[in-house]
Amino acid sequence: MTGDLGGAWQALRERRFEASVRLADYTTIRTGGPARWFLDARGEDEATAALLAAKGRGVPVLLVGNGSNLLVSDGGFDGLVVHFGEGFARMSLDGLRLRAQAGAMLKALAFFAAEHNLAGLAFAAGIPGSLGGALVMNAGAFNGEMSQVVESVDCLTRDGLRVTLSNREADFAYRHSRMMEEGLVVLGATLLLTPGSREALHATMAGFQEMRREKQPLAWPSAGSFFKRPPGYFAGALIEQAGLKGLTVGGAQVSEKHAGFLINLGGATTRDFIALKDQVQERVLERFGVRLEPEVRLVGETGA
Repeated sequence: MTGDLGGAWQALRERRFEASVRLADYTTIRTGGPARWFLDARGEDEATAALLAAKGRGVPVLLVGNGSNLLVSDGGFDGLVVHFGEGFARMSLDGLRLRAQAGAMLKALAFFAAEHNLAGLAFAAGIPGSLGGALVMNAGAFNGEMSQVVESVDCLTRDGLRVTLSNREADFAYRHSRMMEEGLVVLGATLLLTPGSREALHATMAGFQEMRREKQPLAWPSAGSFFKRPPGYFAGALIEQAGLKGLTVGGAQVSEKHAGFLINLGGATTRDFIALKDQVQERVLERFGVRLEPEVRLVGETGA
């Protein structure tokens, strides 16, 4: 460890790190124990310094945006959580190009683009995630996905090298990307949009949001669609056909409104969700011979 890394770590600990921050407050499913250290990043330099200092000390790092795709152990995360939130969410326009930092919320980006008569992000208006996580998993909805609008992605390697990947270099696939494969830290991106009509875009987004309200259990905390779509099937349909709607473990339940969602009825633990996930996987495999894979990212000792 170099003196600079040690100095950066000490300075951040003294001035900005928080200890034992409850991660349930930073995940949309509302479970998860405390982070040993927590940093709400205010900018790229601070985030980079924290990540490099943590690496230099052998401290595990977890990056969190809106936490919409995370299921964190009840025991928490024994390392540094770097939160990309409001302090890391700037966005700007240059013609058809929308430049945004990783913490920008997808809904905010979609409405910002629409207000400037730019199309391409309407599909994302109802996705409860931030740009960084959406790029890593190539998030999508309503036949749209992030790969369709990305021109380039700014990343930080685990060795602290800043790199910019083109759309092709990002190697997007269904709920997958090079950033996920290589553990790259997404700092931001440039999205290439197309001319559109503000009124038409707002009407499209309103229609998408109404469909979500009708079909999805938005009144309950969840991580969105819990399982990936198996080739040739829909996870929610398989779960429903297996008779699992309403199946409950502790405070976790297979939604009666949409079986692809596992919801928090109140007071659920991560252990509850893991047990429920296991039962759903076993029953669907037994009934249909299809192994459901979580779309949600499991962090830490999630069985505990």
